[in-house]
Amino acid sequence: MTTIIVILLTVVAFAIGVPILIKDRNAHRSGSGPADGSGESETSDILVVYYSAQGHTAAVAEQIAENLGADIFEIIPTDTYTIDDLDWSDDNSRVSLEHNDYDWSLQKIELENPHVPNWRNYSVVLIGYPLWWGEAAHPVAAFVANNNFSGKTVIPFCTSASSVLGQSGELLARLARSGNWQVGQRFDSDATEEEIKEWTDSL
Repeated sequence: MTTIIVILLTVVAFAIGVPILIKDRNAHRSGSGPADGSGESETSDILVVYYSAQGHTAAVAEQIAENLGADIFEIIPTDTYTIDDLDWSDDNSRVSLEHNDYDWSLQKIELENPHVPNWRNYSVVLIGYPLWWGEAAHPVAAFVANNNFSGKTVIPFCTSASSVLGQSGELLARLARSGNWQVGQRFDSDATEEEIKEWTDSL
């Protein structure tokens, strides 16, 4: 009887789009993966992928990985962004030129690491990014375009001083064309450990 109930609850959860309960998955694992950027683990099927321009998203991603016992993987552009590059108020800065390039040629960012080792082993992927003009930072879009998310539950999260999550996760889902993308979470740039834990405990 217990088995039947569990199966029925699982079917209902997927039918209404509820994300996989990560805390339940952790309870059935023998250990947790290393949060060391290697992306390799024999036991973890949860991965935190992130791009961080100024360290804010990195801090949140590392805390999420620690809370969930997840592996972690950093998206690194081949041509890293300087402080001047990130000046959105300058129409001639790199991010402004990329944003205003409507044929998207400048937004096709080359990455040092477009693919995660053992990617197929992860069934849950949390993907983090700073918001640029209400969208995921360009290197994250490049990462999503380079990977197949089929069979994975994907949970976006972002950091921002003032902007809301908006459609940034939905836009990534459209770009990916695969994966079971869930509603994401927005954090302040200076999010506290308690705020992050409250969210990860809810997954």
